Amino acid sequence: MMMSRGYTRLASSMFTMVSPRFFSTAATRGVLSNDMVKAPAVGLGVRCRSSMAAIGGGDKEQEKKQAVGGGGGSAKNDKEIVSYWGLDPTKVSKEDGSPWKWTCFRPWDTYRADLSIDLKKHHAPVTVLDKMAYWTVKSLRWPTDLFFQRRYGCRAMMLETVAAVPGMVGGMLLHCKSLRRFEHSGGWIKALLEEAENERMHLMTFMEVSDPRWYERALVFSVQGVFFNAYFLGYIISPKFAHRVVGYLEEEAIHSYTEFLKELDNGNIENVPAPPIAIDYWRLSPNSTLRDVVLAVRAGTSP
Repeated sequence: MMMSRGYTRLASSMFTMVSPRFFSTAATRGVLSNDMVKAPAVGLGVRCRSSMAAIGGGDKEQEKKQAVGGGGGSAKNDKEIVSYWGLDPTKVSKEDGSPWKWTCFRPWDTYRADLSIDLKKHHAPVTVLDKMAYWTVKSLRWPTDLFFQRRYGCRAMMLETVAAVPGMVGGMLLHCKSLRRFEHSGGWIKALLEEAENERMHLMTFMEVSDPRWYERALVFSVQGVFFNAYFLGYIISPKFAHRVVGYLEEEAIHSYTEFLKELDNGNIENVPAPPIAIDYWRLSPNSTLRDVVLAVRAGTSP
C-alpha cells in the first residue's frame, strides 16, 4: 500500500515537471521542428514533409516578414504561404497568357454549357419510391416560395446550397462502400463529386450577384444541416429513392431558373453584367450578362 502511494506521488511529480514542456503548443512545435524535420526524408511523401516544414518553419517565416517590414527591405523577395501544406500554388495562365486568378477551379475544369435542353422533360412517378420522392420535393418547394417569393437571386443561392449536398453524400458513401468491398465503383464516385463541385460553382456565381441578409444566411445554415443528415439517412436506406429525389429537385430548379429568366426579360430584375467567375467558368464572352449566366446554370442543372 505504501509502495503504491509512493509510485503515485513519483509519477505525479514527474508529470508536473514534464507537462509544461511537452504539452504546450510552443514546446510541441519546437520538438517537431528540431527532431522530426532533421530526420531522413527518404520514404516520406510530399505532404508529410511539407506539413512538418510548415510546423517548424512558421516562426522563421514570421521573423523573415518582420525583418522585411522593419528593415525597409523589398517585399518582392518575401514568399507568401497561401496553402495549408506550406507550398506555393502552381501558377496557371489563360489561353491569352494572362494569369489565372481563381483558386477554387482551374482552366481544365471549365466548360461551355449546352443550352439546348428539353424544358418539358419530366419523370412521371410510377413506383411508391418515385411518388415519395416527388411529394417530398413538392413539400419542400412550398416554404421556399413563401419565404423568397420573387427574389430569385437569393432563391438560387438557397437552391444551390441544397443541390450541392447529394453529390457529395453519394460520392462519400460510394467511396466508403468501395473501400469496404474492395471493388471498383464504375466511375460513379468521380461523377457524383464532380456534380457536387459543379453545383458549388453555381453558388459561388450567385453570391456575386445577390446580397443575402443575415437571416437568409441563418436559414441556409439550418436547411443544409437538416437536409444533409436527412439525405444521408435516405441514401443509406434506399439509394434509388435518394437519386430520384435529386431528379425531382433538378426539375424544380429548372422551373425556378425559367421564372428567373422571365423576370429578367420583363425588366423586373436588372440584367447586370456577368460576374468574372462565371465568364471564366462557362467560357462566356466578356460582354455577357446575368441572363447568359442563368441560361448556363439552367443548362448545367438539367437532369
